Formats: sequence, C-alpha cells, structure tokens
Amino acid sequence: MALTIGVDVGGTKIAFGVVDENGGILERGLRHSPAGDPEKMALTIADVVNELAARHEVEAVGIGAAGFVDETRSVIRFAPNLAWREEPLRKKVGELVGLPVVVENDANAMAWGEYRFGAGRGESHVVCVTVGTGIGGGIVLGGDLYRGRWGMGAELGHMQTVPGGRPCGCGNDGCWERYASGSSLLADAKANAEADPAAATHLLRLGGSVEGIRGEHVTEAARLGDRAALDAFESLADWLAQGLADLAAILDPGCFILGGGVSGAADLFAGRVRDEFAARLTGRGHRPLADIRVAEMGPSAGLVGAGDLARLR
Repeated sequence: MALTIGVDVGGTKIAFGVVDENGGILERGLRHSPAGDPEKMALTIADVVNELAARHEVEAVGIGAAGFVDETRSVIRFAPNLAWREEPLRKKVGELVGLPVVVENDANAMAWGEYRFGAGRGESHVVCVTVGTGIGGGIVLGGDLYRGRWGMGAELGHMQTVPGGRPCGCGNDGCWERYASGSSLLADAKANAEADPAAATHLLRLGGSVEGIRGEHVTEAARLGDRAALDAFESLADWLAQGLADLAAILDPGCFILGGGVSGAADLFAGRVRDEFAARLTGRGHRPLADIRVAEMGPSAGLVGAGDLARLR
C-alpha cells in the first residue's frame, strides 16, 4: 500500500503523520512550530519527515501550510500568522528529505481530507469552512480541488461583508472572519458581558473579569445557559449563515462542512446556522438546500488531506 507523509503547519504547532491510501494514520506526532523563523521551520519539517521516512517506506510528502500558496504548489507567497514571505518551501524541504514534496494551503488540505474520508464522502461539490481564530476555506468542485488561477482561491474568510467594518489582519476592513470566527465570538461575548454583567454571570465567574474571558469560557458558559454567551453564539451563527448563503449563490455546492476549532461547539450554533441559511438563501423554496454538516475528522483532516494530495501530485 502506497504511503505518504502529511504535515499540517500552524502558528503554534506542526502535526505530522504517515498516511495510507484509505486515509488511515499509521504513525503521528506533534512539534512546536517555530513560526517566526522560516529557516528553522523548513528544518523542523524536514526533521520530522526524515524520522518517519526512516521507519516507513513513503513515496511523497504533502505540507499543509497556513498561507497563500502559489499555483505550482511550491512557494508560500504570504502567511498572515507565520514569517513566510515568498518562501520556496517545497524546494527547501525537498532538498533536505530527498522525496517529492507538494505544498498546499492548510484549509485546502483539510477540505480534501473531509471530502475524501470524512463528512464530504459521497458528494462531488463540497465547500469546507474552517471556523477558528479566523476563517479558512476549501472548495471541491466536480471532484477536483479548486485552487484558482494563481493558487490563492477559497480565501473565504476575506470576503468583505461589511464595507468599512472591523479591521482585519489581511489589511482590509469588514472581512467575514471578523464577524463569524472564534475571535469574533470571543470579542462579542466580552462586549456582551461588559454591556450587561447580569446576563453574564457564568462568563464572569469563569473568566474572573471581562478581560479574563477566554474562548473555552464562552462555550462552557453557553452550555450553562449564560445569556451573554448564547447571544454571542447566535451572532456567530447568523453571520455564518449569511456567508454560506452568499457562497451557495455563487458555487451551488451539495454540502457545506463546518470545521476548525469552533466546530467542537457545533451543538450550540449549527442548528441556527441551518435555519438561517434556509431563510437567507437566494431563490429559497425553489432550489435544493445544501446540506450543512460538521467535520468528522477533527485535527487529523489537514495532515490526512495533505498526505493524500501528495499521492495525487
């Protein structure tokens, strides 16, 4: 059975594993991500690849990277949360490991993993939305991963939904991820707690103060019935639904998959997303509704997808 190595690079950690043709992970591990040093990053990726390749017969390496990857799947043009600028990552790692290497946007890799082995199985047109600190995206159309002309397609989080709205790390204002991400969920919960402390008793108890509230507190407080936290989740759901309805008008997928860290709290918002999506969809009542599913593969999707894409290079 042909084996590959999948590597999922984020701002704080690097997940890696040996991936088989059925999406199974034979061996996996985690390393700290030297996000501020491109040279150390390439060396760290090469180290984990060489360690795995010494124990398994692998044919290629796929790297899922949080950034804009060029159309040749070689160079990371820009990464908002990593020190990559015009970084020739495929060349650097390839020279260090002696194996074919492909570089893919991390959300694309996650989407491909879910399409092939997770919640997207059986669908040919899938849009995956990763809801975490920001919003990432991956699009599969007719069974092919859509990358765009320059390899930078599916940056869904940077659709400008509110002109002149909240500043975004990408340099624009009013991007979708400023209203429908884990960061926006936390910001809204803090604002709600500050505006109405009586509605935020659980939030304030868990955080100790408005400034001390963290993302996990918002989820825990919402499950305890905290009104300020629940209102923040409702706002998140409404903004997600609006964005999905807009995407459906353009792409008409068979299903959407909600992944990323916030999807772990999907029980608190996915139902409202589905209801609001149906209410906001263009041509509603006269077209099929895309399924809205929660990702199944968790944090494994990115490295599995990267490994599988390396096999299909």
